[in-house]
Amino acid sequence: MNSTATQYETAHRALTAVLDAVPAGGWTNPSPCDGWTARDVLRHLIETQREFLTGHDIDLGDAPDTDTDPAGAWRDHAKRVTEAICDDAVPSIEYDGHFGPTTVGGTLEQFYIWDMLVHRWDIARSVGAHAALSDAELDRIESGADSFGEALYMDGICRPGVEAAPDAGRQGRVLARLGRKA
Repeated sequence: MNSTATQYETAHRALTAVLDAVPAGGWTNPSPCDGWTARDVLRHLIETQREFLTGHDIDLGDAPDTDTDPAGAWRDHAKRVTEAICDDAVPSIEYDGHFGPTTVGGTLEQFYIWDMLVHRWDIARSVGAHAALSDAELDRIESGADSFGEALYMDGICRPGVEAAPDAGRQGRVLARLGRKA
């Protein structure tokens, strides 16, 4: 596997473990994302990745059904994405992105995998599951937030940062920067 596929697979495994632990009724629980349920967060992950990849002529087949089996929909989606990005030509596709010239792989690594980490925490938090992020994941979230600059707070990305509790650890401080209270 290439670097993009390896990074995606690592984030996918951790996210899938959280999704598989969501109780059936938990999908309608409110998430830390205002107005979104746990299912809405997952639907967002799938839809935005599909939109990005299919917008670059990458065939992912039919969209999975997040209403019937959310965790199964994610597994199906992630399998298709992984299969597509294992082809070294796919991550190498060049295009002009929001921050200038980039590649499909670069954008997946900088934003979409970042999004998987943050939203894994959101979904876990919505159902009271273990929501800890590793130091390496927090490093990735911080560097991603740094790279976005003020675009981090554009509509649809993150709401403005909040003040972390005085006793917040690193995770709490990082998440506060993203508008979340840990």
